[in-house]
Amino acid sequence: MFALWGDDLASTLLTPALRSALAGLGVERLQVNVDDAPVAAAMRIPAGQDPIGALLSTWGGTADAVAAVLSGLRGVGRVAGWEVEERRPIAPGESWDGSRLDALANIALLRRPPELTHDEWRHRWLVDHTPVAIATQGTFGYVQNIVVGPVTAATLQPAAGAAGDEPVAALVEELFPTAAITDIHAFYGSDGTDADLSDRMERMMASVGRFGADRGLDLVPTSRYLFDLT
Repeated sequence: MFALWGDDLASTLLTPALRSALAGLGVERLQVNVDDAPVAAAMRIPAGQDPIGALLSTWGGTADAVAAVLSGLRGVGRVAGWEVEERRPIAPGESWDGSRLDALANIALLRRPPELTHDEWRHRWLVDHTPVAIATQGTFGYVQNIVVGPVTAATLQPAAGAAGDEPVAALVEELFPTAAITDIHAFYGSDGTDADLSDRMERMMASVGRFGADRGLDLVPTSRYLFDLT
């Protein structure tokens, strides 16, 4: 997975030229998540001074695929990338024809707080928090990407004081109905009452605080596009 910064990323990353270049490098599938016009009204949380504009996910390729993909992205903008282990607690229905999914696709970049060991952090997030996130939000897709290691020299650190110097430990994609862009009840999947909304928000915030996702967080609202390059 690759985080990108730059100008007019939507038009650059959705071009046939980029897909052709990546296909020629052995990439079999491409996912483009970009902060574009349809999600302009959604909430953003940048951990640093420059908000992330897009994220790419690639599958397939040769042993040199990472270097090849980075070559294909040269000139797009600043890039930070990671090899990830993918988990799908809620597997969304997917069409790999390049059409935009009618949804808000939020991607959160998580950092492990230094006071938690890696094993404890994973347990609190993957075992304890996952069912809470599913129960308290209006998601119909939930994909967890655990960082195995960085694949670029560039580091991606939060703003000073946000979470020390901890690197990105995971990237999470949650799919919400389009109404969730502006409707907090749709975001949390509440019954429309303030009481239910408050209960869901309190349970969610208490849970994210247990594994450090309440600080040092990048939250990127995006549109989601999937391409089969074979």
